[in-house]
Amino acid sequence: MPASGPVTRNTLRQQIADALRDEVLAGRLRPGQEFTVKQIADQYGVSATPVREALVDLAAQSLLDSDQHRGFRVREISVEDFRGMVEARSLIADGVFRKLAESGRSVTGAGVLMAVRRRADEAARAARAGDLDIFIGYDLRFWRELGVLVENPHISGFLHQLRLRCWVFSVPHLRGDPDLGARMWNGHSDVVDAVTRGDVEAVRAVIGAYHAKMLAWAESLESGQRGGSDSSGEHGQNGERLECPRQ
Repeated sequence: MPASGPVTRNTLRQQIADALRDEVLAGRLRPGQEFTVKQIADQYGVSATPVREALVDLAAQSLLDSDQHRGFRVREISVEDFRGMVEARSLIADGVFRKLAESGRSVTGAGVLMAVRRRADEAARAARAGDLDIFIGYDLRFWRELGVLVENPHISGFLHQLRLRCWVFSVPHLRGDPDLGARMWNGHSDVVDAVTRGDVEAVRAVIGAYHAKMLAWAESLESGQRGGSDSSGEHGQNGERLECPRQ
């Protein structure tokens, strides 16, 4: 875990939390997998205190579940939970941009948009290469940086946590998909273009259509489960194009 500057307990705590979050998003820590503070401390060669604090932080973000007697485990997120998170994201995002449209405020911000445009381009390259790990990283950065335009850290922070949990749900379904590159959403640039034009309604339309596709994917997964199919093979049922979860 590389660090810049002196390593304090707080920075070590954050580094461990970031490393474990990456392990979950990469699918190396699987839903339901259990581990103890001691196991993680031994793995990273650090003391138990910052590890325990990092795990508590991740549990507070609903990425882990804690058990007083058995330690921690990666949260198992159901299709129903995933659908609920997508619906929450959709309602919040639509409400934010609808309010902007009604107030006549612009959503442009030149400095922010330059960085966000780069993230959109990088996400597109990762999608074309079918590199899920790189794609997730750029996707999360894209939406987090774009969230600055909302000018409400409570809303942008909450949406970021929902995006993380949506990815935790989706990664196990996406691993091993032979058509992964074609299934990754490539609408980041469309969002940036609409924001650059100051076209709030176009932003709402792009994000709304994306969330609708996510809900359709959730329905296809749930239908497959009712039919007794293995969830790992349900990505493209009935020709449905799978959209990776992002805000």
